[in-house]
Parts: sequence; C-alpha cells; structure tokens
Amino acid sequence: MNADSDLTIDRYRDLAEFRRQIRQFLHFSELTAKEHGIEAQQHQLLLAVHGLPDGTNPTIREIASRLFIQHHSAVELVDRLEVTGTVVRHPGSQDKREVWVRLTPAGRAILRRLALAHRTELERSGPELAQALNSVLRHSRRVAAS
Repeated sequence: MNADSDLTIDRYRDLAEFRRQIRQFLHFSELTAKEHGIEAQQHQLLLAVHGLPDGTNPTIREIASRLFIQHHSAVELVDRLEVTGTVVRHPGSQDKREVWVRLTPAGRAILRRLALAHRTELERSGPELAQALNSVLRHSRRVAAS
C-alpha cells in the first residue's frame, strides 16, 4: 500500500486536528503579544534575535531568513522596534558594513514576559498538541513501514 492510497478520513482528521492545535497556539501568541503592546511579528523578531544559535550573527538577512520574510520587511520591523526602544542597530564585529540587531534591556524584559506566558500556555496545551502530532506521525511511520 502506498501513502497516497492510505489517506483515510481518519488521517485527514488527524491532520486537521494537528493544524487546529498549531493555530490555537499561534492565536494565543498573537493575542499575548498585543496584550504586551507589540505585534506578533515583532515578538517573533525579538525571539529570533535573542534565541540565535551561538556563532550566528544577528543580521537583518539572518532575521529575515528565520522569520520567512523579505529583507525589506525585516528592516521595517527593526525600524518599528527601534522606535519603541526594544532593539538597537550597531555595526558587525568583523565587517563594519553589516548591521547587527541587539535587544535593549526593555526588549529583553518584554521578551521575558512573553516567553513566560508562552511557557505557561505550552504547559497547558502542549500535551494536546503533542498528541495530535503523534497521531499524524504514528500513521506516517506505519505507512513507511508497509
């Protein structure tokens, strides 16, 4: 049996539930960001910059890549966050033509509050999200094994 012939109504339901769970968390995230006075994409940028792996420079190009947005959109996000005092730009350490983005103490404070709220939400809703993902993966493993 191939994967195409095994898309039963239960598989569609598993995928739909997984998608619903993801969207529920994203909806929570969007509302929580607004409650803290920033837009969801601004929150994502703060998290992307602060959570970069060691050795990864916080350039506009890197931020755009991690947020799956165009370079000019990342510039606009940084512009708006800079006005609010949550990020600053400065020249790269080796290449002074590069612009790096850093969180200010105010940016770190907002991000910390948001991260704590998200952790609490994941503790609440995470088991259902994990169960939905496991349902999708369990089926995928069975199909791959057949």
